[in-house]
Amino acid sequence: MAAGHAHKLYRHGHSPVHGLPPHTKLAAAFAFVIVVVSTPREAMWAFALYAVLLAGVAWAARVPPGFLLKRLLIEVPFVAFAVLLPFVAEGERVEVLGMSLSVSGLWGAWNVLAKGTLGVATSVLLAATTELRELLLGLQRLKLPPLLVQIASFMIRYGDVITDEMRRMRIARESRGFEARGIRHWGVLAKSAGALFIRSYERGERVHLAMVSRGYAGSMPVIDEVTASRAQWSHAFALPVAALVVCLLGWTL
Repeated sequence: MAAGHAHKLYRHGHSPVHGLPPHTKLAAAFAFVIVVVSTPREAMWAFALYAVLLAGVAWAARVPPGFLLKRLLIEVPFVAFAVLLPFVAEGERVEVLGMSLSVSGLWGAWNVLAKGTLGVATSVLLAATTELRELLLGLQRLKLPPLLVQIASFMIRYGDVITDEMRRMRIARESRGFEARGIRHWGVLAKSAGALFIRSYERGERVHLAMVSRGYAGSMPVIDEVTASRAQWSHAFALPVAALVVCLLGWTL
């Protein structure tokens, strides 16, 4: 299932984090994000401790800071939204550097930035230490509906197929001297998009027929039975358990 497909977020390694079973890492990452979201936004020190915990995981996984920070750029749209909140939110106002900002908007911006950044960093670390095929096996092990797992598997596989087809079509156009420079070339690009859709649909039909001819009846066979020991579960849940302690202190202090 999605065998042989590597993604750009994955960083090959042999660290203790890489060696954990995928379903333990998925469960731990989900639990950690739930704890972070449940933390009161006023407890700023708690989010600093969460960042330290994630930095410890990155160190154990041997993921360089540059690798992590570069992939955190995916949250830029959310950062832009957070920056606008103090200007558009209503309620009590406060002067900051000569600008009138909403107090509730400032808290909302902090809430989005802190929790969003920690959530994205958790996802990046999970992807950096777990291959796509292992993630799918982990979801299967966690009893996610099989149909959703199959949809995710096919989406990953055909994403690569369509990307390769687009690359070949681009090379074919450029080999014939075509270069899109203005609106008058949109027609050619539109025809290419239509041809890409037809080729992708036909490829899907052929693959489905091949699967049916090999006995496919709506479910994928389990090739690898991934299991985890009690020690591996304990190592994986060290992060969310430590975060839970911080969260409880944030509500009580």
